[in-house]
Amino acid sequence: MTVNTQSIQELLQKVPLFKDLTDYEMEPIVDLAKHRMYRHGTHIFMQGDPLTNVYFIHQGKVKIYKTDFHGKEQIVNVLQPGDMFPHQGFFRQDDCPAHSEVLEDAILIYIPIKTFENFLITHPEICIKLFRVLGDKIMDLQNRLEEKILHNTYEQIIMLLLRLAKDYGKETKDEMIKINTHFTNRELANMIGSSRETVSRTLTQLKKQNLITADKSGSFILDTDALEEELF
Repeated sequence: MTVNTQSIQELLQKVPLFKDLTDYEMEPIVDLAKHRMYRHGTHIFMQGDPLTNVYFIHQGKVKIYKTDFHGKEQIVNVLQPGDMFPHQGFFRQDDCPAHSEVLEDAILIYIPIKTFENFLITHPEICIKLFRVLGDKIMDLQNRLEEKILHNTYEQIIMLLLRLAKDYGKETKDEMIKINTHFTNRELANMIGSSRETVSRTLTQLKKQNLITADKSGSFILDTDALEEELF
């Protein structure tokens, strides 16, 4: 995939932060941007590293995860082309809050934080859009916390599947939703702080109820309406 000024601008304008900006307003931002290729399995930054850049995925997939003192992994998100990370990087002066690992060979556009901060000082309208993006992320984290507190593991797994369908799903001819990104049971478990065995049992149960199926590639196909009814 070619990376040039036009492709960088097209990518950045798909990000909620920049999507409402005109071509004229985007020009100085595109000038700040750099790009680099990362191979599968490499880390872009580690939890505790100094925050220096904000990244935008041009190609590939990136896993954001945390580890506790025992090395247990908690997946925060799996990011795809068009996604931006870390969101808190523009405003906070502390270290990286999580690890970022490349799941598929990736081309990342990145903007140095200090350079962008200097740009924001003279462009307050961009700051307003940033606040909105951060507000959406805070709401997402609040919803996830609510799921953890108010719902049992069975319900949490259904909610996780519905969230993945919203983020990565595509409607099929049968009006079902296919999750195009493949997740292992371990990865699903790490997203909600459960065990692989619990997720495996729950998925088997959901398949027996015809609430979900899997195609030959292992991708999940969901009856989202029926799953939502199952919650209530």
